[in-house]
Amino acid sequence: MKPSKRNPVLHLIAATLLALSASAGAQEYPTKPIRIIVPVPPGAGPDVDIRQITARLAPLLGQPVIVENRPGASTRIAIEAAVKSAPDGYTFLVGTPSLATAPSLYAKLPFDAKRDLAPVSLLSTTSYLLTVNAAVPAQTPTAYVALTRSNPNYAQVATLGVGTLPHLAGAWFGSAAGADLKFIHYNTTAPFNDLLAGQTSAIFDAMLPVMGNLKAGKLRALAISGKTRHPLLPDVPTFAEAGIKGFDPMVWIGVLAPAGTPRPIIDRMSAALSKVAKLPEIMAYRRDVGSESVGSTPEEFAAFLDAERSKWGAVIGRIGLKLE
Repeated sequence: MKPSKRNPVLHLIAATLLALSASAGAQEYPTKPIRIIVPVPPGAGPDVDIRQITARLAPLLGQPVIVENRPGASTRIAIEAAVKSAPDGYTFLVGTPSLATAPSLYAKLPFDAKRDLAPVSLLSTTSYLLTVNAAVPAQTPTAYVALTRSNPNYAQVATLGVGTLPHLAGAWFGSAAGADLKFIHYNTTAPFNDLLAGQTSAIFDAMLPVMGNLKAGKLRALAISGKTRHPLLPDVPTFAEAGIKGFDPMVWIGVLAPAGTPRPIIDRMSAALSKVAKLPEIMAYRRDVGSESVGSTPEEFAAFLDAERSKWGAVIGRIGLKLE
């Protein structure tokens, strides 16, 4: 017997029914609480930020939105938990820059973030500062680089650990500016204690962790990443203005879903997240902590992630860092 040919009319009907079913499911969605996995401990930056969102997201969706903290292994525990979750629209992940750096940092990972996760919405971006102890006799990034060359004691830069964004940003700066920096790796609050005590000279980090000590005059910001100066630090130039070209690290958070989550559900969640991100009180909150509130489409977030992976892949390749 000859194999029967697929009936194009039946195929069209089946596809139409499937689309209608997905649309109906999205209209009914959600019918139970939604879980958002966060890769940091309670009280850390991304956790505080997403809780500002979830408090306003639940009324929009008509169901509780539960934050589940799964810290550890440089966010890999949380990512793996999200990847292994059912793609039914009831589990989401807060993504951070580790999604862009991990593929180049680690030879083996138990997941492929690009393949296994579906972008939903980019929520916020945060510029990075080069901050020094106030006793460091340098007022600009180039003056700081010259200082590290004349006195290696000033080249000791604090980080939050090997392979973290402060470490990678510092290594990128060293490569871009021709500085031989010596990284002292910490965790939790220890780097700031030693920076304030003068045990280290500088740190690359976001605005929020250092803002109080900047205002108190204990630390000094030499430059900020991004295309423009920040309104909270109008006297701090961008790295480009300060003569460090092509250096533009940033912190960001976004929401992703397990691959295979129905597109109508992703669209529903993306629209809700974007609406919350654009609320005046959320925009004001983020501005006050040094961030910019975004709220994007899935396609915009996907393009952003591709650019971040490419950017950090090139940086990690240049500095030759590989982790187990």
